[in-house]
Amino acid sequence: MPRPRKHRRLRRAPQPVVFKPVGIPLESLECVILLHEEMESLRLSDLEGCYQEEAAEEMGVSRSTFQRMLAEARRKVAQALVNGAALRVEGGDFRVEAVRWRCADCGHKWDVAHGSGQGEPDICPVCGSRAVRERAGRRRRHSK
Repeated sequence: MPRPRKHRRLRRAPQPVVFKPVGIPLESLECVILLHEEMESLRLSDLEGCYQEEAAEEMGVSRSTFQRMLAEARRKVAQALVNGAALRVEGGDFRVEAVRWRCADCGHKWDVAHGSGQGEPDICPVCGSRAVRERAGRRRRHSK
């Protein structure tokens, strides 16, 4: 019996999205499904510039699993672009992490759980400052 699939960690709550060529009705297009965790692997690697080891740690998977997800995501995006197919982002095995915040004035750090209804904080709960910033993960960026 195979081992149960591990849930991947996503930073933000995913939204169902479809990207398609202009001027062609969605119903007449081939559709390529990109899983939410594959989209997250693209974000971490290609948009944020994370090394694969750091991105894998952030998603809670091994580096080799991250590498496979990233390769599959890139293949699917290329397939949709080259073949003029729609790209639908949906599904997968994941959980959403809390968003981490930091006050730039007093240094207070806190988490806001996904689905708590709190949204983005306007002020620091300790000092009342409006200098609130989302905390970055433990990522280091590499130059491309």
